[in-house]
Amino acid sequence: MTTNLPDGLEPYKRTATFTEDTLPAGLLAEHSTKDGVWGLIRVEEGALRFVVTDPRRAPAESLLTPEDEFGIIEPTILHRVESVGTVRFHVQFLRFASAKPPASTPDGSGS
Repeated sequence: MTTNLPDGLEPYKRTATFTEDTLPAGLLAEHSTKDGVWGLIRVEEGALRFVVTDPRRAPAESLLTPEDEFGIIEPTILHRVESVGTVRFHVQFLRFASAKPPASTPDGSGS
């Protein structure tokens, strides 16, 4: 399980806040993010078990709580979560920044 994010990632989307009652079935089952998409699991209250099941990684699980900074979801790596009693959490998605527009030339034309 990775504990570091690469430089250059920017947030672009965030899920709603889920609870043990609103946790989507898809998050309980094995799933992954797309290539190039990282996720940060942020527990707001309670505890959430984060389990990495991908055969490309050593089996790993961690118990995430509000005291943890976040759980890191690597691109394309299979994983799932489990509620541990009462929980509130959300997932922030990140990807590498897209190319910046060209700098303006001295005449202001941008080309």
